[in-house]
Amino acid sequence: FWLKGLVKTAVELRTLVSAGSPAMTGEFTIRTRKFKQNPLLGRRQFVLDVIHPGMANVSKKDLATKLASMYKVHDSQCIQLFGFKTAFGGGRSTGFGLIYENLDKMKKFEPKYRLKRAGLGAEKAGAGRRSKKDTKNRRKKVRGKEKTKAAGGKK
Repeated sequence: FWLKGLVKTAVELRTLVSAGSPAMTGEFTIRTRKFKQNPLLGRRQFVLDVIHPGMANVSKKDLATKLASMYKVHDSQCIQLFGFKTAFGGGRSTGFGLIYENLDKMKKFEPKYRLKRAGLGAEKAGAGRRSKKDTKNRRKKVRGKEKTKAAGGKK
């Protein structure tokens, strides 16, 4: 008697999982709050609420493409998303978003670390930290004109 009930619930569970629940297909919902136009910085800014049941998190690239279609943004690179926190228990995340009018405004006003994160930052030029230390220590071991040779200058 009790065994028949267990078998029935196991079959129900299997059909629920195989039916293609939102968790399996990777569906998520976006809502924006505190939406502000910021004409001085040439951007729109908002708090972003993401509902993603059954998923650990949603990638920022997926969020940016969905936002680009919602707000008719021509270039999804102009969208910056950051500061996401997942609610306890999962299924809900909150973060902050900025949509710039164009890439020039974004490069002008965004901090360097966020530009680098978006793939727009310039690479650093010059020797690395370790190589600078090595040349300094090589220079310490010699005197006079030999110092320039040890530093790798003109020979």
